[in-house]
Formats: sequence, C-alpha cells, structure tokens
Amino acid sequence: MSLLIESHPQIPGSPFPLGATVVDGGTQFAVHAPAASTVYVCLIGSDGSEERIELRQHTYGIWHAIVPGVGAGRRYGFRASGPWNPRAGLRMNTNKLLLDPWARRIVGELGDHRTLLAHDGDPFGEPSAVDSLGNVPLAIVTPPLQPSTVRLETPWEETVIYELHVGAYTAVHPDVPEPHRGTYLGLTAPAVIDHLRSLGVTAVELLPVQAFLTESSVRERGMRNHWGYSTASYFAPHPGYASTPGNEVTEFRIMVDTLHAAGIEVILDVVYNHTCEQGVDGISVSWRGLDGPGYYLLDGDGRDVDLTGCGNTVDASSPIAVRMITDSLRYWATELGVDGFRFDLASALGRSRGGSFDQRAAVLSAISADPVLTRRKLIAEPWDATADGYQVGNFGLQWSEWNDKYRSTIRQFWNGRTGVRTLASRIAGSEDVFGGAGRRPWASINFVTAHDGFTAADLVAYNDKHNEANGEDNRDGTDHNDSDNHGIEGPTDDPAILEARSRHVRALLATLILSTGTPMITAGDEFGHSLGGNNNAYCVPEHAAGADSWPLNWACADRSLVRFLSRVLELRRSAPALRQPEFFEGRRRIARPDLVWFDVDGIEFDDLAWYDDSQRTLQAWIDGADVRSHDKSGRPLGDYSWLLVLHSGGPARVTVATPDWFSRSLVPVFDSSTASGEPISTDPVSAGSEVSLSGPTVVALRSERRSPTTAAPIESGSTLTNS
Repeated sequence: MSLLIESHPQIPGSPFPLGATVVDGGTQFAVHAPAASTVYVCLIGSDGSEERIELRQHTYGIWHAIVPGVGAGRRYGFRASGPWNPRAGLRMNTNKLLLDPWARRIVGELGDHRTLLAHDGDPFGEPSAVDSLGNVPLAIVTPPLQPSTVRLETPWEETVIYELHVGAYTAVHPDVPEPHRGTYLGLTAPAVIDHLRSLGVTAVELLPVQAFLTESSVRERGMRNHWGYSTASYFAPHPGYASTPGNEVTEFRIMVDTLHAAGIEVILDVVYNHTCEQGVDGISVSWRGLDGPGYYLLDGDGRDVDLTGCGNTVDASSPIAVRMITDSLRYWATELGVDGFRFDLASALGRSRGGSFDQRAAVLSAISADPVLTRRKLIAEPWDATADGYQVGNFGLQWSEWNDKYRSTIRQFWNGRTGVRTLASRIAGSEDVFGGAGRRPWASINFVTAHDGFTAADLVAYNDKHNEANGEDNRDGTDHNDSDNHGIEGPTDDPAILEARSRHVRALLATLILSTGTPMITAGDEFGHSLGGNNNAYCVPEHAAGADSWPLNWACADRSLVRFLSRVLELRRSAPALRQPEFFEGRRRIARPDLVWFDVDGIEFDDLAWYDDSQRTLQAWIDGADVRSHDKSGRPLGDYSWLLVLHSGGPARVTVATPDWFSRSLVPVFDSSTASGEPISTDPVSAGSEVSLSGPTVVALRSERRSPTTAAPIESGSTLTNS
C-alpha cells in the first residue's frame, strides 16, 4: 500500500448534505467531527493505495469541501485527528480509516480484529498505532437517484404484514433463478410474487437490509450475523443481498418497484438504537472515531450506557443522531421508495440521556413531525433490553406497535393454560392497551410468531429451545416460549400427534387473521417451516452458503396449509366487520351493542363468568351494521353480522349464541378444524341450536343477510396513514 497526502485545489462547498454528493466537476464531502483538529477524506485505489486530502472548511462542526475530479464509483473513507480522551468519549486516531456515516454504498468486510481497535490493550489507555486500512469496509461515492413516485398507501385496516428475511426466503426456492436466490431480485421472481398475492398479504416487512457487519463476539466463534441487527451504514443497502456485486442500490429499487406493481408495500426493519461497534472495548470503524459523545449514550466515565443488550446505545437525543436517523429514513422513503419502517428496540429511541421513556423525545418527535415520514407506516418494537424500556401502548398517535401481550395471550389460550377474559381484549383490538387519546385498533400489530422465537411449526413441536447451532451452549434465546410439543419433543411420525399439531397451528393462524388489529405473519408459517427448535437463529457459520443459512424449505411446503391461510385471509379481506378501523366500545349510532360475548352455553358473559379461568370457549357476536369502513371514494361499507367461536378444549357441544334482537339463521363459512378451513356443513343454523366441536377450533358464521349500513360517509381525514 502507498500513501500520498495531497493538497488538492478545493472549493469550500457546503456542510450540507452530509456524506459524499456528486456535483458538477467533482464530489462534495462533508462529515461531522466537531472535536477534530484535522479531517482527511481518503481516496482508496483499486491497488489499496491511499490519497489523503485534508478538508479545510469547518462549519457547524462539519468538515467539508468539493474535491474536483472525483466522481461516482470512487472508494473512500475518513481519518480524524484530534483529542484522545476516552473518559470523555473522544477516541480520535488517524490510524483508523472510518466509514462515512452517510455512505450510500459500502464494500468490503471486517478483517483482523486487532487493527480495528482505536485503543492499544486497555480501552482507556493509549491509542493504537496499527493502521486499519485493508481491514475495514470502504464507502463508495454514488450518483444521485430520482425519487420514487409510486405510493400505495394501503389503509391500515386492510394491511396484512408478512415478515421475511431477504436471504433466507429464496435461498433454495426452486422457481427462482439460481443467480437471484437469496437476493433482492429473488423477491421479484414471478413465483414469489404469485405466492404473496395469492396468500393475500399487502406488505412485506424485511429483516434489516441496511448494510450490516458481524459483531466481534460472534466472529470469535467462527460465526456470522444472519439477521442483520448490527448496522454498519444506515443509508446503504446490504451488499450481500445483491445478485451482482456493486449493484445493490439498483436491485433494491427494482425489488421495491416490482412489489409495488403487485400491490405490495415494503416495510423495513431498521436498527437505529445501536451500531456494529459494540462497547468501548469494541471496534472503531465509523461513529466512534468521529464523535463518540455525539453519536453514543455515554456515562460520566466514558463508558457506553447499554440499553440495547448490544454493547452501545445511539444517543437519540443528540442533534447529530437525530439528523442521521431522519436523513436516513427520508432517503429510504423517497429515493428508494420504502413505504414504512419497523423500529427495532424503539423504546431506546425515546429515552433521552438514558432516562425515562417519553413519547415526545427528540427523535420520535422529529419523525412524527416530518412531512415525508408522517405518510409512511411507523411501527415500534416498544421495548429495549431493560425493564424500564417496556413501553407497549405508550407510543404516540402516529405509531403502531408490536403487541407481545397479544402473542402471549393467544399462545396460552390455545395451549389450554388460560381462560377467555384476556383473550377477548386481544381479539377485539387490545383497547385496554391502545385505546384512548385518538388511537385506532390498527395500532396493535398482532402476531403469534416473529423472526425471534419459535416458528409456528416449532411452537407445537418443542417445549424447550434447541439453540446449540448458535455456538453459545444453548444459553441464548428465551426460555419462555408458551409452546406445547403435544407429547413428543421434536419430529414424530405419530399420526395422532401430527394431527393435533396441525390443528393447533391452524387455530393459531386463524385467530391471528380474524382478530381486530393489524396481523403480522412470519414467512414460512403458512407452509410449516421449522428451524428445528432454534428460537434465536440469528447467526450461521461464517462461510456457510445461503442454502445452509436457515433457508425456507419450499420443496417440503405444506400446500394445504398455504391454501388454508389464503382462505382465512380472503375471509378477512371480504368482511369489513372483521377488520374494523375503530374500537368497538362507545359507538352510539345504533341502538344495540356492536360486540357481545357469550360462553359455551350461549349465555352472555357476566363479571363472574369472565373471572372463571376454566372457561375454554368464547363466542363473539360482531354486529355488521356500523363497521366504520369506507371504500376509496369514502362511501361506507356494509357487512353481514358475524359470530366467531373460539374453543381450546376437547370435544364439546356449543350453543350457538346471538343477541335477543337477532332472529335469523347463521351460515357457517369457516372452520379451522378442517385442513382446508371449509366448514363440515354449510347448512344454516339457528340461534340456540347446538353444534358439535371435535376439539380446538375457530369457527366463523355469518348472518344470512347483510345488516343495514348505518355508518356515515367519511367527512375528513384518511385511514391511509398513521393519523
């Protein structure tokens, strides 16, 4: 490697935008490093040679200049000279080549761990004299993009989210061209689009696709990060998901455009709460070497305050962190066309200086007030790694939230471990959690599985986690799974157990889809995907091929389960009463209640019955006269009235329940006890008659005629966005 320090002719340029921006005749570089005495932009040749150019303009703590003759495709990094004062969080070391925090593309992997440390031995001791060039990824100057103009804005009450991993989803898909498997383009394959559309999902939620690197603690075990919750660049698409190296930005846009053409929104799982640099004894590849106190939450001794369990916490109350997060979100939303964001460990973003959670914290307020971001779907994972971070139901009006209370209640009910009192609240939209202050039922993101935890197939096949493959002696992952193996741990060929497991999965999925709120399905649950009992499949061997990295096994897919889920999703889509945009309680447009609860004998629940935890049957009467949904022109939608029956016990006879004012018959339209979801009989049943259930079942019956519509035409506002 050769080093050339140049005094290039420079044009001062502007401190904004941050990052590398191609302009007429060159590229403007701007990097935030307020405590630095000197900052260099380092141009790296294909042979590893380095040309250092001092940025001589210093405005608002930002070093900047236009460097003539530098265009798109040039590889670069930064070096910052300045104070070495670890106790104050200042770790500037010109021996460390640093990634641009605003880089739109990055290339390369981490090399020798020792070269990446800014310190020599003791993290509060002397700076390292080892240069990191050749062991750290590089940023790449990218040309400007034209903003995406397609906006689907699927109404929240019509939204069905499907969480998937870009790499694993198509890694072994037989109908995806081999070069595209495990890539952004893999999701554009006709077979994939057809599957998503026929299933009935309206949005894919992608596990992290912002460029990520493997943490040193994982690398030391010979593993690599698979999920991607270890961000290296908040602006760059992950290069590992490109079918053609270096083409990740273009391929990501193609993926988004193709999904939009199919009517499917794209939501990103974003990790703004921590970075790949881990704790103070960790690596220095970007933020730490430029402005540790600005980017990270530190205590008075210069140590990271770890609210995330990942070694560091981004200080979301710092102006530069707020700018980085909001600039990043706008870039993905505009230039790359993304429709929404799910914020990992979002509570950490609302805890200014590590204190109590505040829904009006700096970055949450900035996002909620941003004219671009307010028209995107905003979803919080409403907890962090601490007890104080558990904030389910406490985010602001424009936010939806993962509802783990829903997950736990539904699992426990179908395991036969709880009664129906809490179940009723969960399937009615969790108003006890999200009601009041103007929020809507869609604020509850309902789920029974997610990327972390058991798959649906494993939830009914394992009582205990089996995470040995992760290399942590099965210590990682939760021990509280609310699962039931039905008598045998793991695979079996016992037909009775297999039938019980299948029935259990169908009941879980049917409950999820027919509950009020926003359902989220985990990719693969629709066809029986198993991870062999691993409930924390976040890593794989370092050199494992995509086909060996927790791929979805399409060849062994249970097609009957796919058809089952498609059927229940079609039922939800066709029945506005089953996906209502307002909470049931408090409507006064009609003289009768819009929701009535009954027990197994058809008797309306009273206070005593609600507190009887031996109850295993819940009947929910949903009146279809005032569902408060509208078509695109604002006209109110009418619907049938519905009776949902959820029974988690053994064989039973259930008295069909209806309110006193209802005198017509009901028609069975769905039954989870059958593999197809088709009812055993579609003959009308009258109120007060008995029906036999052979075991755990979800049944949906509708009135023979539609209810008269009493909802008023929509007058103002929209349900298209979080408003």
